[in-house]
Amino acid sequence: MAAQNDENKRSPLKAWVRALERTAAIERNPELTLPVAIGRLADRFGDRPALTSRKGTLNYRELGAAIDACSVWALQQGLTAGDTVSLFMENCPEYLSIWLGLARVGVSVALINTNLAGEPLVHSIGTVAPRFVIASALLAPRIAPIRDRLAPGTQFRVAGPALERMPSLTAELAATAGAAPADFRAPTLRDRALCIYTSGTTGLPKAANVSHYRLMQWSYWFCGLMDVKPEDRMYNCLPLYHSVGGVVATGAVLVAGGTVVLRERFSASTFWQDVGAERCTLFQYIGELCRYLLAAPEQPDETRHALRLACGNGLRGDVWVPFQARFRVPQILEYYAATEGNFSLYNCEGQPGAIGRIPPFLVHRLPVALVRFDVETSLPLRDEAGRCVRCAPGEVGEAIGQIQGDAGASRFEGYTDAGASAKKVLRDVFAPGDRWYRTGDLMRQDAQGFFYFVDRVGDTFRWKGENVSTTEVAAVIGACPGVHDVAVYGVAVPGADGRAGMAALVTGPEFDLGQLSAVLSAQLPAYARPVFIRILRHLEVTGTFKLRKQELIEEGYDPGRIADRLYVRDGAAEGYVPLDASLAKRLTEGRFRA
Repeated sequence: MAAQNDENKRSPLKAWVRALERTAAIERNPELTLPVAIGRLADRFGDRPALTSRKGTLNYRELGAAIDACSVWALQQGLTAGDTVSLFMENCPEYLSIWLGLARVGVSVALINTNLAGEPLVHSIGTVAPRFVIASALLAPRIAPIRDRLAPGTQFRVAGPALERMPSLTAELAATAGAAPADFRAPTLRDRALCIYTSGTTGLPKAANVSHYRLMQWSYWFCGLMDVKPEDRMYNCLPLYHSVGGVVATGAVLVAGGTVVLRERFSASTFWQDVGAERCTLFQYIGELCRYLLAAPEQPDETRHALRLACGNGLRGDVWVPFQARFRVPQILEYYAATEGNFSLYNCEGQPGAIGRIPPFLVHRLPVALVRFDVETSLPLRDEAGRCVRCAPGEVGEAIGQIQGDAGASRFEGYTDAGASAKKVLRDVFAPGDRWYRTGDLMRQDAQGFFYFVDRVGDTFRWKGENVSTTEVAAVIGACPGVHDVAVYGVAVPGADGRAGMAALVTGPEFDLGQLSAVLSAQLPAYARPVFIRILRHLEVTGTFKLRKQELIEEGYDPGRIADRLYVRDGAAEGYVPLDASLAKRLTEGRFRA
């Protein structure tokens, strides 16, 4: 009977039904926002831990009181609906209570990436024009050098002891303890709750608008998909400033009365010991974390855990099966979503490598299409009538989602930058006047309806008249012995059309360049084999483990700028040779066959 119950819980149909049931009533009560919903759980779950970390724990009663205190503080400061506050703190229970308290009274909260400093930090704060900037004691020193570059009148608080020109938010919140907010205009589901930034892999981040409706939809939808119960404990080592770690992993568990175990950062060496010691039943992942865990040496604790489900996105097919088998994770719930996107895909069936599908009974509610894409123009192809062309099964194209009005799950809420928002909307796609959201992601769909991620639009480049997918090339290189990390991108070569492939590698002592060359020749067509190889010590990533390729692209393959080892593929020898200044000169002059 127990086995049968487990199978029922994992049933894809039952998962969809639970998600639909949990979200069905959201729009019926437009003033029931996530801060209000979580605050109401204080009496029901009382002393049960809600948020716990190495810095402390908030039970449900304490979380409700902390939300109240921050709401009262906001009103005392004269903050009103439509104002914005920037939050610059590392993962901790207070992070959630602060933004929930602010959002409850209609304040929008901009969640700032904790890795930022200098100009990127000025940009991220300035783009939302906040009235207050709240920083943790650890991160406040990064605010001091830039505060005079922010808008006049911006006020600052530190979560911790007061600093010079920075009063203590902690002390001010303590003074409001026990009070309840009154006389304020409650936000509705249509109002903005958060600004969550894109990762900024190719430039400065953009702030995406996130409404109270989306917070409720994300939280209750994933609560249903994962079938969260009060006894569940979610292990969350992803940043709280991002939608996955900050909303999906937290909101979905809190609305069910479960516990979120917060960690400031991911550690492959202590992950399994920590998961086991905390008795976690759920784990929120990003694909790269799973790859890091799989590459780590075996540990005695890696199967001594109580996990029943891992939920996340970006888990590659070649990592999925060995990861699930080695670490004995009973169920993996992979999904596809974007912070600013107007649709999501869910792989409730556990199909390795697939990012999800839309069941037939929901196709009418979630119109998604793949359209043919022109790599050279970076735009979807149009036919003679000016309409986009749908892809056939198995054909790679850009994923788009129809915008059905300005309300509901399919609306596109855009960015704080109206120009950036306009670039994400396609018009007159299949019919006059229709509007579709551009994901910027290339996918293919199989005959069963499963979608598979292929590449980002900007990451696919054209060489020798062919489209090259950086993701597919990186998968081949990453499987070679001694390759610990890899980034693949295209670089311009004088006198050549398109962009030549280049791979930046982090390698170990067992790496052999000749072996890599042989693997590339055996597994990739000639046009997809990287022309250039760069060996470096580490690859820079964003806070959500996405590779920062723009700097690599800008540095190119110039040995005069790059101290790392560089190699170029010798077209005559079918292997790689060191790229020195003399050879680079011959290459740019078209006197070397690469």
